[in-house]
Amino acid sequence: MPADLNAKLSLPASDFGVSLRRVPSLKTCLELLKPVTWFAPIWAFLCGTVSSGAPFSQHWPMIIAGLLLAGPMVCGTSQAVNDWFDRHVDAINEPNRPIPSGRMPGRWGLYIGIIWTGASLLLAATLGVWGFSAAIVALLLAWAYSAPPLRLKRNGWWGNAAVAICYEGVPWFTGAAIMTGALPNPPILLIALLYSLGAHGIMTLNDFKSIEGDRQSGIKSLPAMMGAERAANLACVVMILPQIMVILAMLFWHHPVTAVTVTLLTVVQLFLMVELLDRPRERAIWYNATGTTLYVMGMLVCAFALAHGVAA
Repeated sequence: MPADLNAKLSLPASDFGVSLRRVPSLKTCLELLKPVTWFAPIWAFLCGTVSSGAPFSQHWPMIIAGLLLAGPMVCGTSQAVNDWFDRHVDAINEPNRPIPSGRMPGRWGLYIGIIWTGASLLLAATLGVWGFSAAIVALLLAWAYSAPPLRLKRNGWWGNAAVAICYEGVPWFTGAAIMTGALPNPPILLIALLYSLGAHGIMTLNDFKSIEGDRQSGIKSLPAMMGAERAANLACVVMILPQIMVILAMLFWHHPVTAVTVTLLTVVQLFLMVELLDRPRERAIWYNATGTTLYVMGMLVCAFALAHGVAA
């Protein structure tokens, strides 16, 4: 790691900017928690609740609590923790973020991560054994992704897997589990797992915006290690293969309409991927706003099919 980055690591967060505030504003705290990132786990949680087949009318308090847990709490925690331990990288890639800009003074970024972890566990305790257990797994992965000594994000394979599980698999599991009060059935677990695997590719595309900073700070994200073109090709394969397996599973379970719908969504993604691969660095964000939307639509389609049961 370059000497200047080592020096930054030893500085308090406030030294990145010029702010003399001792307490961050509520607006800055909300920015640290990144509400725009909450959509993915909230969507996955909703897919889980739908896939359970249980009536919503009898579970509204738990559903609302689960939505808050998946998005503002657990996902918000992961964002705060990541920004704190990534403050030296963000000083290169995105210096206007709350911590490197100085708007989040002192060690407040870390304090918010710790406070939000505790609050997440308190909320999760209201969701039963399965909901609480899932929250523990998600929070452990959130900290392991960003914080030493593990800092899984230093390797693109492990880091992306941790985020994909936190964003897709664990929320889906949680939604299904709290609706039934039991371990979700194998088909639900399989579909949640497959969409988590595909989300690994989505996480790879998300790393395109920070290639230079990752290389300078020694973070081996897949785009930083492989280059933009090869990483984009890999991401596309990783996103498509699990969806093909989902289609086959739906056919095996006698849900032909669902299989056809997911096939159509996947085919459109393939056309969009052709555009992505032509200029991967410039179009990664564009694909995450288009192709990824089709990906998550397939999740919900499958959730409705699972709610009606499966037949082998």
